[in-house]
Amino acid sequence: MSDAITHYRQLRELTVDELAYVLLMLDHPISADALAEMERCARPVTVDDLVAISYVLDTTPAVLLSHIPIDIPEPEGPLATGLPSDVDQVELRAWLEGKTTLDRESRVGWWKERVSRLKVRSAHHEEQLQGAYAELRELGDLVLQEADAPSVQRLQWRIQDGEHALNQSEVALALTEHRLSNLQENA
Repeated sequence: MSDAITHYRQLRELTVDELAYVLLMLDHPISADALAEMERCARPVTVDDLVAISYVLDTTPAVLLSHIPIDIPEPEGPLATGLPSDVDQVELRAWLEGKTTLDRESRVGWWKERVSRLKVRSAHHEEQLQGAYAELRELGDLVLQEADAPSVQRLQWRIQDGEHALNQSEVALALTEHRLSNLQENA
């Protein structure tokens, strides 16, 4: 939570004093010192504080609660007290947002749905990429002769972006299928 408050405050380009001032204007006064203590893990964040801070930082309590710092090592246990140790950040956020429950059957169903969506996304990226390749083939020798032409460059960028998007979606799909498989094996 402390890293989340700091991260989103800095993302919104607010100082601790400015955040404290906006909270005061919203009738939820938290001093700059108290906010700094929250950011250092030296002071707990109440539910009321969480809601007010989320509102001011233009995010949701679920986002702040499920925020994982980039530089945090892989957790050895659960992300939050009382949760199964294999719940990851994405699943935690889905649970916090009411998109799933954490019983085994719901979790398996949620991961199956993610696999289905990622398969659709991969197929879409593949279709878009094949369309761009077809356009490139239609241009034929013109591509070599007019390589610097804006339309040729845009097509080459589309292909580059498409290859990257397809690769990313295939990696996400493979990881999600692996996650689902592990969850089903441990059932």
